[in-house]
Amino acid sequence: MRDAVPVFDRLLEIADLFQRDMARAFDGTALTPARTHLLWVLHHGGPSTQHALADALEVTPRNVTGLVDALETSGFLTREPHPTDRRATLVTLTVQGERAMTAMTAEREQLAADLVAGFADAEVAALRDGLDRVAARLRELIAADADRRASAERRPA
Repeated sequence: MRDAVPVFDRLLEIADLFQRDMARAFDGTALTPARTHLLWVLHHGGPSTQHALADALEVTPRNVTGLVDALETSGFLTREPHPTDRRATLVTLTVQGERAMTAMTAEREQLAADLVAGFADAEVAALRDGLDRVAARLRELIAADADRRASAERRPA
């Protein structure tokens, strides 16, 4: 395939650069990528139960408990009784959590603008289309692999 390996290598490099930039941004804070993802879900979805957060993050409820514990201790969110379900607890961003997410949203928008500064509108559209196609293809490959694994597990040994 034409230049497939260099494209793949560039995507890996970009992923690594984003990871390093995120680690640098979180340095000296109580935030990690996993904790920030939880805050992002709350910021965009509003107060939520820990069970719903586990589903949204695709992690175990136990994992969410650890994330919520750390974020509560560091002042980014609170746990409150659910207004209609006595068994559930509602996780809500604090003022500090809202401020952090508002700042991250602004930083995200600025970085996005900086990354494509100097590109023509048509170049940005072509890049977005190409990346959309790569992401869609990767989702297809992951789903096909999951199907193959499930089929192999169902076959008698």
